[in-house]
Amino acid sequence: MTENTKANIPAFPDMKLELVPVPVSDVDRAKAFYEKAGFQLEVDTRPTDTMRVVQFTPPGSACSIVFGTGMGDITAMKPGSVKGLHLVVADIDTAREALVKREVEVGEITDFKSVKYAGFSDPDGNSWLLQEFPSELRQPGQSFYKEK
Repeated sequence: MTENTKANIPAFPDMKLELVPVPVSDVDRAKAFYEKAGFQLEVDTRPTDTMRVVQFTPPGSACSIVFGTGMGDITAMKPGSVKGLHLVVADIDTAREALVKREVEVGEITDFKSVKYAGFSDPDGNSWLLQEFPSELRQPGQSFYKEK
């Protein structure tokens, strides 16, 4: 690609990931789990007789999850097939403890070269990871970055 061609390509507008589908087999059971895990219920609506849309947002997140019925490809996804969704936290001990106190089963904290993880799953097996990135490795624009 020549410099002239590059100059004619428009810049990308912002594209913000704000909604991730999480496939579940039982909407009410999933709703109860995510409420227990401290996620904020944003939407629970039935636009039609066959459609239900439930949306939750993890505490402090700009990105939400959605599940429900009658939503085409989203509800056709295999329940439990979403793996490794990361919830980035400032302090993994505090985040893990908050989930445990809410009776969410959370794995032990594992330290991978200063990046710490602890996992949990919803009733269908969709898996989540708490992740604490050490402050000395965080860069401007990343979660929990602090000026030095």
